[in-house]
Amino acid sequence: MTPDYRIAYPRFFSFIVLLILLSPFQTTANPHEFMLDNGLKLIVKEDRRSPVVVAQIWYKAGSIDEVNGVSGVAHVLEHMMFKGTKKVPMGEFSKQIAAAGGRENAFTSYDYTAYYQQLHKRSLPMAIELESDRMRNLVLTKEEFEKEIKVVMEERRLRTDDQVRALVYEKMMAVAFQAHPYRNPIIGWMNDLENMRVEDAQEWYDRWYSPNNAVLVVVGDVDAQEVYRLVQKHYGAIETYPVLPLHARKPQTEPPQTGTKRIVVKAPAELPYVIMGYHAPAIRHVDADWEPYALEILEGILDGHASARLNKSLVRDSQIANAVNASYGAMARGPSIFFLSAVPSEGKTVEDLERALRREIEKIIVEGVTEEELARVKAQVVASHVYQRDSIQSQAMQLGRMESIGLSFRDIDTVLEKLKAVTSDQIRAVTKRYFTDDGLTVAILDPQPLEQKAPIRAPSGLRH
Repeated sequence: MTPDYRIAYPRFFSFIVLLILLSPFQTTANPHEFMLDNGLKLIVKEDRRSPVVVAQIWYKAGSIDEVNGVSGVAHVLEHMMFKGTKKVPMGEFSKQIAAAGGRENAFTSYDYTAYYQQLHKRSLPMAIELESDRMRNLVLTKEEFEKEIKVVMEERRLRTDDQVRALVYEKMMAVAFQAHPYRNPIIGWMNDLENMRVEDAQEWYDRWYSPNNAVLVVVGDVDAQEVYRLVQKHYGAIETYPVLPLHARKPQTEPPQTGTKRIVVKAPAELPYVIMGYHAPAIRHVDADWEPYALEILEGILDGHASARLNKSLVRDSQIANAVNASYGAMARGPSIFFLSAVPSEGKTVEDLERALRREIEKIIVEGVTEEELARVKAQVVASHVYQRDSIQSQAMQLGRMESIGLSFRDIDTVLEKLKAVTSDQIRAVTKRYFTDDGLTVAILDPQPLEQKAPIRAPSGLRH
């Protein structure tokens, strides 16, 4: 049950990758969309290349929806969803999926929470029945909660407190965002976890886990109409609770930043590290927007391949950096940040790195990018990841994510065309507009002497 830090940073789930991988399979009839009377949206994509199916249920509630004092509750509830229902005892859900030769897990992000199973198509009815049962019939007890909250706290220690780059990222987000909920970590602040109660998890479950706040995605060797009948059988009678749709929820707008913010994080580490984050927009209007698409291509120019600008200039040529990265996500319910990060080479400082990164940005503002470079980057983005279209899990991820942030899976082709249409002038324009000191946050890791620690062990109950 890993909190999905990767949505924002670093770039493990590239926006462009997930768009590209679906496009070769799009037809007017596939994917299929259904809406149950209780508000549950079902999206089915038929892919008959192997007798495998993936089912994902996406709830439109993540850490962005949490209130002060209960940060991390979305992720805690994700853990508790495996504690059993009145019908299915604790542990039985996972046992049945494993016995069928399948695998299952869950993830929480800033914007949503999702649960999935991947297994042979003959076992889909079992997976649908199990998942529908825990949508409203979860049994939350104080005893099990008190056990699991300790697992979550240890998970926080393991994956954030004891991982210096994750710690720097967490501190940076808390500084970069003044008011927006993205300033809080998905896993929660330790003090909130220490004081969380089972009633907090119950309230979260009762408020958000309703069919009209969910999207069910099924991809694989299935017949869409048969899946619809199966889903209607198991989900159709679930009672709907009043949940505001995404477009009706109160806007959470980050106030404009009015100057550079800086933070130094001291932690045991071998090498220093720097992250520079520039406030940037995410997609709001698929057809009308152009800046997020230009920023996506800019990401590829800076760090999309082995010969990209940052790696070539800072690592190979000047040897200022041991490693360098650029990361941006255009798909989010809230605002985005364009990240630049690097580790200095021996004898170099984070100040040297910051100056070097700034020079690379200034080159684009002054000189732009050539048409040849732009065409090469676009082609590389497509070609380097086209093999991922064979993954039914990735196909389902794209469908569910688009729907869960307020866009539509039907926008995929449009977004792809917008990416292909990005011009060098647009890249230059967004670089000049958003890479300014007034919108910049800089986080620096000041390495402290390494402590002699016993090897870290993952806490019992931690899911991956």
